[in-house]
Parts: sequence; structure tokens; C-alpha cells
Amino acid sequence: MKLTVLTDNTAGGRFQAEHGLSYLLETDGEKILLDTGHSDVFLKNARKMGIDIQQEVLKIVLSHGHWDHGNGLKFLRDKTLITHPGSFRSRFRKRDHSPVGIETSGEEIALRFHLTLSEKPVKITDNLWFLGEIPRENLFESQATAFEFTDHSEDFVSDDSALAAVVNNQLVIISGCAHSGICNICEYAKKVTGISTIKAVIGGFHLKEPNEQTLQTIRYLKENKVEQVLPAHCTELPALFLFHKEFNSKQVKTGMKLEFA
Repeated sequence: MKLTVLTDNTAGGRFQAEHGLSYLLETDGEKILLDTGHSDVFLKNARKMGIDIQQEVLKIVLSHGHWDHGNGLKFLRDKTLITHPGSFRSRFRKRDHSPVGIETSGEEIALRFHLTLSEKPVKITDNLWFLGEIPRENLFESQATAFEFTDHSEDFVSDDSALAAVVNNQLVIISGCAHSGICNICEYAKKVTGISTIKAVIGGFHLKEPNEQTLQTIRYLKENKVEQVLPAHCTELPALFLFHKEFNSKQVKTGMKLEFA
């Protein structure tokens, strides 16, 4: 399986960057787009690499309904879009009630794309799963939230999901933001696929500082003997430092190409 970083927070070489995430996966003879960032940067970077997203990609997965993962959808149409049914709700930051949801309404999305809305896992190709809604079973992840809905009720981003790829009978887990917790995601990926060995984890971990959640996450990944740990996007520097110290993690940058075999 190949993964190309089209959008992430850190620029690589001649490629642009933004606060957002968009990865192109190539597996089982198909090209699958995970998220679109919040602008057309993913398309610009793809073109620099000779990739025509409009022509080559038929399926898009939206990991969850936040602006920095889904606003780029307005630049695409007429493709299969797989996501949780809660991804298009209006949602806001608690601190100032500023919007964090996707600009394009659910009604317009339904007109532009062939929608597959599912809380349950969806098998996209022979070796790639959209995990659907992630059970939150441990006591150190997703215990608080900075988000709320229109009525000020708490938004724990229940639509947050991820991809699980089976490569040589091992798991490669690709996260958008991991609001549901990267360890919860890994455990559910094991359950969905029936594969217990995790080879690699890449994407947003939503960890900000060297707190208990970050330390417990590191402990979990070490106990599971994960070979490649590649935190990106919404993982901030204090947490990134610990992951680099423990796993010698590479910084994920736009334009990066990774191959898992």
C-alpha cells in the first residue's frame, strides 16, 4: 500500500501546507482519498506530483465533519463519498461558539456526491476498511471536548473515524484527527479486521502536551510493538517531541510518499 501526503500542517520541499489533512492511498488497484483539507491545496500538491485527483480518484473518505478535513470537498463532485451520518452537523468551539463544521451543507453534499453514510464499518476494497463510529472503551481518551452543538450541548465528535488497511497480514491505521482516541481506533481496527498486529499508525493523534493521555498512548503503542508511529496534523510539538524520543518518529510533511509492504 502506498500513501501520499497531499495536505498536512508542515510543508515539504516545494509543496504547500495548511492546517488540515488529505492523504491519497493506493491499494488493491484503487486510489482512495482520505479527507480534503480546507482549501484546494491538496489538488495543487497532487498536480505537482502528476496526480489528477478529478480523473484518478473515484472514492473519498471523510474522517469526520470538521472544516480542516472537509472544506476541500467543494472542489470535487460526482464521486463516492463515505462518511459517518453525523459528519454534516453544525458544530462550534466552546470558547467562543465559532464554527468548526464543514461549510458545505449536507443537502448540497448529497447533490454533489454519491453518499455512503454509515455508523458501521464499510469494506472499501479487499484490504481497506472505513471503521465507522469508534467505540470509546478506555478511560484516558475522549474524556472531555472543546466542541459543542448549536444548542450548546457537548459535541464529542462521535462521527470521528479512521481507515484500517491490511498489509501482509498486519494493520496500517490511518487517522484523520483521532477525536475518538488513537488507541480506541487501533483496538476497534483489530476487532473489525480480525488482525491483531499493528505495523504502522499515521495521521492526526489530537494530542497536545505530555499529559497522561499522551503517556498512556505511548505505552499502548509500545506494548503493541508498533513498528512505525507517524503522528501528524493536530498533534502539537510537546507531544511530537515525546513520540520522536520514544519511536524516532519522522515528521510528516506535504509531498511525502510512504510505502507499506
